[in-house]
Amino acid sequence: MNREDYLINKLSSHYIGDDGAVIGNKVYSMDAFFENVHFRREWMSLTQIARKAMLVNLSDAIAMNAKPLYALVTLSLPKDISTDDIDEILVSLHRVAFEYNCEIIGGDTISGERLDFSITIISETQNALTRKGLKEGDLLAYTGVLGESKKDLNRLFNGEKVADNSRFIDPVLRQEFIEKVRPYLSVGMDISDGLFCDTNKLLAYNSLGFEPLVEITDEVGSSGEEYEMLIGFNTDNLEPIQKLASDLNLPLTLFAKVTDNNRRFECVGHHF
Repeated sequence: MNREDYLINKLSSHYIGDDGAVIGNKVYSMDAFFENVHFRREWMSLTQIARKAMLVNLSDAIAMNAKPLYALVTLSLPKDISTDDIDEILVSLHRVAFEYNCEIIGGDTISGERLDFSITIISETQNALTRKGLKEGDLLAYTGVLGESKKDLNRLFNGEKVADNSRFIDPVLRQEFIEKVRPYLSVGMDISDGLFCDTNKLLAYNSLGFEPLVEITDEVGSSGEEYEMLIGFNTDNLEPIQKLASDLNLPLTLFAKVTDNNRRFECVGHHF
């Protein structure tokens, strides 16, 4: 068991287990976005860094079919960050929040050794999409095209440049698709730790396994920080789900069938 799973298993709240905690019709979620862990400043502009920090947090709400309402932003600011830099960061954070009708209502700032973000999102849903509810015989699929995030991360590690619209730099959230397809889904989550690891989480949470329908390469299955959607659904709902994806010009890959076994993908977690 890795340290993240160990820590989570030590917490007793029954709200833990999804991308966010559903309490009534509200969803509460939080993610950290830390320098030299999730990004390096030489890779991205401050505008890009702040944008991604907000997007990866909004992704949790989107993945649960929730509408973001409010954000609380904590910033750790190193000594080399100027007031102009702070302005650039705040403009970018507010711009992304505005795109999703989310209001930044407060937070905290501290002095630190690195540029670190910790963002809490408060969102609202009438029909939360959670990780619980997968059944034997259900199908698993993912949206979009996976693998480019890992490729571009490797390019950055090698000192190369990547495009400004790289999925590693600027992830795309599937809000419209999830809103429209929610009635047909059993479960869902965003793909942040890679398709292999996140599928394992989904299966373990429901005490089920899988049988593969297509071959998934390591380049695709181990690419983290994609923020595409991993979804599970009854076979009877395949056609309307495929139609909705097609209407949005969104690739949808069917890759596994849920079975009553203990099969898991081989994967290494991205955390710790």
